[in-house]
Amino acid sequence: MTPKRTEPRVFPRFANKLARVIVFGFVFFLVGIVLVSYLIMRSPLNTGVGVGHRQPVPFSHERHVRSLEIDCRYCHSSVETSSFAGMPPTETCMQCHSQVGINQTILQPVRLSYETGQPLEWMRVSRLPDYVHFNHSIHLNKGVGCVTCHGRIDEMVPLEETFPLDNQIPVIWQAEPFSMQWCLNCHRNPERFVMPREQVFNMKWQPPSNQDTTGRKLVEEYKIRGALDLTSCSVCHY
Repeated sequence: MTPKRTEPRVFPRFANKLARVIVFGFVFFLVGIVLVSYLIMRSPLNTGVGVGHRQPVPFSHERHVRSLEIDCRYCHSSVETSSFAGMPPTETCMQCHSQVGINQTILQPVRLSYETGQPLEWMRVSRLPDYVHFNHSIHLNKGVGCVTCHGRIDEMVPLEETFPLDNQIPVIWQAEPFSMQWCLNCHRNPERFVMPREQVFNMKWQPPSNQDTTGRKLVEEYKIRGALDLTSCSVCHY
């Protein structure tokens, strides 16, 4: 009887299992990379939503807008006529603070700026990429209110419970992600967000129960273009 001939093994017995583990492991690794990248892209690390910004002076919108009922346009004077909302010069601050809080240490940077003529360097909170064009005046005149993009800025209170009352208090943060998807949600359905023009600076405005009906009427009245035009690339990128 001829003995059975066996061929020499090139790979060990576990090689097949190891190959399967490597192949499937690589697939899961790629899926994990995509998932982690997506989560990072949507996280505050990238969007900036909810991240506090420290300013040279801890200006409280809650105190000035909600308590004192100062109109947004008093400080952001160009918001209705230009693409930029504008930042107030120190002279605007001193119109009140030459009489109010004149001895407060917290306002020393304002007084120093006024005396030297060196403007305060405010930290920009709501920032869009350079390749995106946004015009404040167009949105306001079409019935898109401040609260739609900036949230309840009148309720943003300095974090005095955590930080001492000094110039390092985060006093304002970004309320919305300002992603392309977020912008297109409004451009595709403007009737859901548009409000009467006389309410655009009203932080407390709430859409009525029949917003779809009233919104469509306002879209027609304000001559807001259709979704096909508003989602054209050239509207925001030119």
